[in-house]
Amino acid sequence: MPRYRLTIEYDGRPYRGFQAQDGLPSVQDAIEAAVLGFTGETLRIHAAGRTDTGVHATGQVIHVDLGKAWPADVVRDALNAHLRPEPIAVLEVEDVSDDWHARFSAIERRYLYRVLNRPAPAALDKGRVWHVRKPLDAARMHEAAQALTGHHDFTTFRDMQCQAKSPMKTLDVAAVHREGEEVHLVFASRSFLHRQVRSMVGSIVEVGLGRWTAADLKAALEARDRTACGQVAPADGLYLTGVGYEG
Repeated sequence: MPRYRLTIEYDGRPYRGFQAQDGLPSVQDAIEAAVLGFTGETLRIHAAGRTDTGVHATGQVIHVDLGKAWPADVVRDALNAHLRPEPIAVLEVEDVSDDWHARFSAIERRYLYRVLNRPAPAALDKGRVWHVRKPLDAARMHEAAQALTGHHDFTTFRDMQCQAKSPMKTLDVAAVHREGEEVHLVFASRSFLHRQVRSMVGSIVEVGLGRWTAADLKAALEARDRTACGQVAPADGLYLTGVGYEG
């Protein structure tokens, strides 16, 4: 069966996460329904990452094995036609080898977290940013976040329901910068623990608000204790922006 790699984007607000769940709307269900509408086949798709309820994506990657070979642009356009009016779009489609896997072949996942930092709440971007009224010091946030990079035990920033076998992860990038009224936090790693990014963001924002110091953030990491974590940022501002592969 020919295998296709799809790059997709979606608004996570209407869904209970990416992964299919009985009786609950999911991104996976919507895409698999589009595949059925296009091919007449009930097929399972595989994703690079299972985003949580309300989390968005601009560069999620999935693969699917179709029963017939189609031109990549036909697959893209047909799936987009069947996805209307879901807030999901197939951006790119390409043929890949049978041993390529969206999840297991990935060597990096990249996330962006958007914080709207102004007195007025979001109107056009409601549900797509975390609104923080008080001023944030992005430079202090960036400096403090560097303590999180490298290979660490991230138990402090690991959700209690996380099913990963180990809390040890290597965080390659933790960058914070201001974009006008927004503060953007960018993270990259081969893989993340459940709600690790949102947990790190919430604690880094404590530094930006002046309630924590950089030393406090480092101490929270080194505590290896979930109770040492600051607030957990809401799903609204989180985006899976890309997945890296060899070559």
